[in-house]
Amino acid sequence: MAYRRPDRLLRVDLSARDVTSEPVPAEWRRRYLGGKGLGARYLYDELPPGTDPLGPENVLMFLLGPMTGALPGTQRYAAVTKSPLTGTFLDSYAGGDFPARLAGALGGHLGVLVTGEADEPVALVVEDGDARIEPTDAWGEDAVETARRYDGAVACVGPAGEQQVAYATIASDEAEHHAGRGGAGAVMGSKRLKAVVARGDPVEPPAEVADLREREASRFETTDVGRWIGASGTAETVDFADETDVLPASGWQERGFEGSDDIGIEAVREAATGRTEDGEFRVDTEEGESVPRGATAMTLGAGLGLDDFDAVAALGERCNRLGLDLIDAGNAVALAILAAREGLVDRDLAFADPEGARALLGEIATRSTPLGDALAEGIEAAAESFEDGEFIPTVKGMAMPSYDPRGSPAMALAYATSDRGACHRRARPVEREAFDPPWAPSRVATAVVAAQNRRSVRWSLIADDFAGAVLREDLGAEWLAALDSPAPTDPKELIRVGERVWTLTRLFNVREGFDRRSDGVPEALDEGGEFSRDRFEATLDAYYSRRGWSAEGVPTRETLERLGLLAVVDSATPVAGMAVDL
Repeated sequence: MAYRRPDRLLRVDLSARDVTSEPVPAEWRRRYLGGKGLGARYLYDELPPGTDPLGPENVLMFLLGPMTGALPGTQRYAAVTKSPLTGTFLDSYAGGDFPARLAGALGGHLGVLVTGEADEPVALVVEDGDARIEPTDAWGEDAVETARRYDGAVACVGPAGEQQVAYATIASDEAEHHAGRGGAGAVMGSKRLKAVVARGDPVEPPAEVADLREREASRFETTDVGRWIGASGTAETVDFADETDVLPASGWQERGFEGSDDIGIEAVREAATGRTEDGEFRVDTEEGESVPRGATAMTLGAGLGLDDFDAVAALGERCNRLGLDLIDAGNAVALAILAAREGLVDRDLAFADPEGARALLGEIATRSTPLGDALAEGIEAAAESFEDGEFIPTVKGMAMPSYDPRGSPAMALAYATSDRGACHRRARPVEREAFDPPWAPSRVATAVVAAQNRRSVRWSLIADDFAGAVLREDLGAEWLAALDSPAPTDPKELIRVGERVWTLTRLFNVREGFDRRSDGVPEALDEGGEFSRDRFEATLDAYYSRRGWSAEGVPTRETLERLGLLAVVDSATPVAGMAVDL
């Protein structure tokens, strides 16, 4: 399909079974770009504070960006909503065929905004720049079975989304890709939206960027990132984490895993049957063909004390088909094992038991047992129901991924200040800190702020985490100029866009009641490592100062004026030190 600059949005009301097309204000496309930024603007504007994430009033968006179809490599989309797991702003991303086909199906639209709740299970078919709502009898099927029902590229929920598990995913490309963390799949399931089907050919890049695309695609292969993806992709992260002493094991009770070599990159290469377009390895498992990324081995392998790669890959595919975020799901299983050890759960559970883990994952996704039902609400909620202290570290209710702050204190700040809960994708200072410790608080704060701002730009464009090697230091300004986009083409202004978007998601969260207390990290990190509570608090102070926020983590009026956000803020949103003049 020929490239067309997108400037509209499809709005779908499932309650009224109504689909309309509306323009996206040019100012919004300039100031927030697309993806994360545009999603943050719509979500802040449309949701009253206190909106139930699983109620019909919540909004679920499938968004593209101004660079969709132009950049080399696989395309991506953003799922944006209010998280049922954390209660925060949520943006989650997935690549592959679905976003490419969605771009072709949407025509001149930047995405789809879904509200309401259908009175029966439905699918949303996007085609020829429009969408229609159709009943479906796929309810109850897993994500792979659902995808195979339809002609077109499919994003859908599995049983976990149907049952509104707080960390359910939206699966696409027969569960090869997932908009994973934070529970966007639960929101989709609450709306009885089983699937979104995109029937369109991928967008051909415009002639203005064809030469740029060809040049950068060739250059990318010679960059450090390109060589890394070509050699190993994310499957190597378990080896990195173990070698740098930041790999937690057996439910965060240990640091380092003796079996890491058996589930690391060499094991993946030996089992691989091929590679995906984005460089990940395909393997066959007893659950079906799977693509085990780095988090699979880290969370379902080391995290559950499993050193059998075949068993780990099978558990990963189990999560994929059920539509479970495997980081929170793996940590939920680990929590249950630790609770059973303490006599808080009357169940025979143990680490290094793949069959026990497989069964419990099924119980979580279907809420078919009291234990599965408790774990489906999230780790913090489940731990409270066990009436005991912290076993698994979380931030804002989201389980920490497997980069242990006890070995990389800078990661504590990255997790604490992430806008969607404990997330390693907003900033990963561990990649440098592990080789150059210790870092002073000011250095940690500066690094985390810079990473959060830059990634906010990329995810608003939308570009992959690894696209920095293609976009270079100008963050895509050259590409935006070639596309004749209304977005800024000055790199400094693009950084300002990233800061604006990050601050807007903070405004959403503080309006929901989040503040400095929400940016803490659990006491479980205080022992057995380099983490220092006093140093963390000093680092958090430095971060707030660097951001232009108050000591309680609330953006100041001066910061909002500088970023052009003061006119956006409503009367329900705290602004540090004073009321907002509306």
